Amino acid sequence: MSAEPSDRTSVGERAAPPVQPVRRRFGPRERHDFLVFLALAGPNILLIVAFSYRPVLQNIQYSMLNWTLGSASATAVGLGNYAEFFSSPNTPDILRVTAIFSVATVGGSMLLGLIIALALNRRIRGVGVARAAVFAPYVLSGVGVGLVWLFIFDPAIGILGVILRGIGLSGPEWFRDPNLTLVMVIIVYVWKNMGYAAVIYLAGLQSVPKDLLEAASLDGASSFRTFRSVVWPLLSPTTFFLLITSILNSLQAFDIIQIMTPLGNGTTTLIYEVYLQAFGQYNRAGYSATVAIVLFALLVLLTLVQLRYVERRVHYS
Repeated sequence: MSAEPSDRTSVGERAAPPVQPVRRRFGPRERHDFLVFLALAGPNILLIVAFSYRPVLQNIQYSMLNWTLGSASATAVGLGNYAEFFSSPNTPDILRVTAIFSVATVGGSMLLGLIIALALNRRIRGVGVARAAVFAPYVLSGVGVGLVWLFIFDPAIGILGVILRGIGLSGPEWFRDPNLTLVMVIIVYVWKNMGYAAVIYLAGLQSVPKDLLEAASLDGASSFRTFRSVVWPLLSPTTFFLLITSILNSLQAFDIIQIMTPLGNGTTTLIYEVYLQAFGQYNRAGYSATVAIVLFALLVLLTLVQLRYVERRVHYS
């Protein structure tokens, strides 16, 4: 009988040692590539460290000081400024105004931007001029936009008041009522930024494969059903990008608020509280740095939450 081959190692025979991966040496080619990387990316990295990360670290240091802007001396208070901020009776109102402003401006600009993009996604005469006109407010200065809209909302000489009086109605006191001042600023901010959302959504609509739209049309799907089942899922990466950028921009909106409501009557968001504490009424640079760090932490937290949970609903193909 012939002996069958055995998988077992015979007595006295040692198993072969595992093959060790060959480590790649840092040769001339690798050194050359590394030096090229340093030459190209090094200046940008230095600029980011100098003008982004270093100010953040310094701001954390300032937030632990009782420091009046312009004073040559400061007193270390540890976490005292943070305790004061979170125990202040004004903090809930500031957070409420910030939340209302962000939700209204982000939702309003994205919704109107999508509607405008759907309207402009057609081959008709003058559509190029219309696209430029829609996007123009976004590139205008926030200071100029705020000044123009001040004249529109002015109850005495504003065009809105003239129109309302022409139909027998009295114009509301936009600048005295805190609720109306917030609505006024939200309207102006949405008007200025909806063109940005429209252009981004328009780019997303033009990237939708035409064969899918033709297949849906051949199947007898209505325009609304085609948009809901075909177009909208394919726009999810665009919507996700706009959601992140719009939230970050709305939480840092300052110029329009400063021009239209310089005293922050009902429009004091976190970023505007930073300005008021440092340069507006109190000259409290340390406390202002504390509010800035809270805002920075909120921005990081919202971005991480969106990347962790919202991105799950994004369809990239």
